Amino acid sequence: MRVFRLFSLLILLVMAGSALATPQVQTLWRLLDYIAVDYPGAVSGGVVISQVEYDEMTEFSATVREGLAGLPAHPSRQALEAQAVTLQDAIADKAAPAEVELQARALAEALLSAYPVPRAPNGVPDLSGAAALYQQNCASCHGATGAGDGPAGASLDPPPIDFTDKARARQRSVFALQQVIDQGLEGTSMVSYAHLPEDQRWALAFYVGQLAFPGDAASRGEALLREHPEAQAAVPDLAALVHALPAGLAGLPQDEADDITAYLRREPQAALALVEAGQQEGALVLARTRLREGVEAYAAGDAAVARDKLLSAYLDGVEPIEPLLGTRDAGLLRELETAMASVRGSISQGAGVADVRASAAEAEALLNRAEATLDDNDSAGATTAFIGALTILLREGLEALLIVIAMVAFLRKAGRVEAMPYVHGGWIGALVAGGATWLAATYLVNISGASRELTEGFAALFAAVVLVSIGIWMHGKSHADAWQRYIREKLSHALSRGSAWFLFLLAFIVVYREAFETVLFYAALWSQGHHGAIMAGAATAMVGLAVVAWLMLRYSRKLPFGKFFAASAALVAVLAVVLAGKGVAALQEAGWVSMSLFDGPRMDLLGIHPTIQGVTAQLVVLVALLLGFAWNIRNARAAAAAR
Repeated sequence: MRVFRLFSLLILLVMAGSALATPQVQTLWRLLDYIAVDYPGAVSGGVVISQVEYDEMTEFSATVREGLAGLPAHPSRQALEAQAVTLQDAIADKAAPAEVELQARALAEALLSAYPVPRAPNGVPDLSGAAALYQQNCASCHGATGAGDGPAGASLDPPPIDFTDKARARQRSVFALQQVIDQGLEGTSMVSYAHLPEDQRWALAFYVGQLAFPGDAASRGEALLREHPEAQAAVPDLAALVHALPAGLAGLPQDEADDITAYLRREPQAALALVEAGQQEGALVLARTRLREGVEAYAAGDAAVARDKLLSAYLDGVEPIEPLLGTRDAGLLRELETAMASVRGSISQGAGVADVRASAAEAEALLNRAEATLDDNDSAGATTAFIGALTILLREGLEALLIVIAMVAFLRKAGRVEAMPYVHGGWIGALVAGGATWLAATYLVNISGASRELTEGFAALFAAVVLVSIGIWMHGKSHADAWQRYIREKLSHALSRGSAWFLFLLAFIVVYREAFETVLFYAALWSQGHHGAIMAGAATAMVGLAVVAWLMLRYSRKLPFGKFFAASAALVAVLAVVLAGKGVAALQEAGWVSMSLFDGPRMDLLGIHPTIQGVTAQLVVLVALLLGFAWNIRNARAAAAAR
C-alpha cells in the first residue's frame, strides 16, 4: 500500500500546488493585460502623455516581476522573469505602445502555458439574465449603457472604465473581462465579484464585452462568420472564443471583425454551432478534394503522391469527424473507414486506374452520406446522445476492464495482495491522464488524426505482446502440479519491485489506450449539447461495467486454481489476438504500415480487418500462444511421468 499512498500523495500535492498558485497567476495575467491595453494612454512617441497612467504602468510591471519570483518552482520561471525584466525596461524607456503590447501579451501567454489556470467556462453561459445582472451590480459605476458615467463613479479615481470605447474594447477578450470580474483589480475601486456563481460571472463578461459593438451588427456578423472560413478557424471552440481579440480578428477588415464580435458575444452558442458545422463541412470537402487528387495522381502514374493524398484524405478529412459520426451512425463510419482503406489498398496493390476510380466513387458516395448524417439535426437528439455515451463507454471500457480484473483476480488468487496497489495505481493514473487529455483536447491543442492512430496503435501492440507472455504463463499454472510448485517456490517471497512496476505499466497502458479514445468521442458528443443525456448514458455504462467487474471477481474466487488459470489464459489470449489486429489497423490508418486488402469480413469486436498485414499479425500472436500452450502441456506431462 505504500506505493499507492505515495502515488496518491503526489497527485494531491500537484493539485494543491496548482490550486495555491492559481489566484496569483490570475492576478499577474490581469496586470499584463492591463499593461497591453492601457499603455497607449500613458506614452506616445516616446513621451509620457499621462503621468498617472504611466505611474500605473510602472507599478504594474514591477508587481509582475516581483510576483513571478514568488510563484512555485517551474523550469520556465527563470525565462518568465527575464521577460518581465525586458518589459519593465521597455516601459522605463518609454518604448512604442505596439512593442510594449507585444511583450506584455507574449509574457501573459507564456505565464499561462507554464502555470495553467482555467481558461474557459465549462459550458456556454446563459446570457438571458446578463443585462439584469449588469444593472444590479455594475451600472451604478459604469452607467446604464456602460459608458462609465454611473452616478457612483463620478468621484472615483481612477474613473470607471468606459465599456463603449470601441478602441479599448477591441483589445479586451471575454477572458480578460472575466478575470477582472472574478478577482477585482488592485489600485482601483473595482472589487471582486467572486461571490456570484461562476456562470453569472462569465455571463457578465460576455455582456460587458458586447457593449462597444451594437446589437444591429450581430446579424451582419453572423453572415460574415458564415462567409469567412478564416474567421471560423479563429474561434474553433469556446476557449478560443473567450480569448479572441476583436482587434484584427482573423486578419479581417476591422469593421467586419467588429460585426463578427457583436455576434460572437451575443450568440456564443449559435456561433459555435455554426463554426462546428463549418469545420465538419470543411473536413469532408478536404476529404473529397484529396480523394480526387489522389486518384488523378495515380492515373498520371505518380503512385507515391497518390498514396500521400489518400492518406491525407483520411487523416485530415475523415478522422476529425469520426468521433461525431461514430455516435450518430457507427455502421456508416465502419463502411467509410473500409472504403477509404480500400482505395489506399488498391493503389498499394497496383490495381488498374478504372478499378481505383470505381473504389474512390464508392468512398465519395459514403462521404456524401456522412455529410447528410452530420447535417441531420434529428439525429442529434437526447436519445442519440444517451445511446452514444452508453455504447462508447461500454465498448471502450470493457476491453480494459477485462484485463485489469484478470490481473486483480490473479493477485487475489495467488495471495499477492502486496502488488495490488501497483495495478490500482496504474489504472487510476491512466484515468487521470485521460482527464488531462480531455482538457488538452478541449482547451489547449487539437489532437491530429495521425497522433490519435499512432497512440492507439503502439499501445495496442505493446499490450498484445505483454498479454502473450501473461497468457502462456497463466496457462502453465492451470496444471495443478505446476501451481503447487509455484506456490512452494514463490509464495514465501514478495513480488519483485520490477514485476510490480510492470503490472503498473500494463494497467496504465491498457486503460489509457481506451480512455484516450473515449475522451475524444465524448468531447465530440459534449459539443452537441444534451449534457444531461450524455451524463446519464455514461452513468449507466459505468453501472454496467461495475456489474461485470463484480461478477468476474465474485465467481473467480469460487473457481479451483486450475480452472481459474485456464479461463484467465483463454481470456488473455483472445484479448492479445484482438489487440494485435487493432494495433496494426491503427498504424495502417496512420500510414506507418502498408495495407494489402482481400475480400473478407470486418469484425471490430475481434479486431479483424480484411488486410493481409493485420490478419498475419493476429495469426503470429495466435501461433505464439498455441506453441506456448503446447510447451506447457508437454512439461506438465513430463513432470507427471517423472513422479
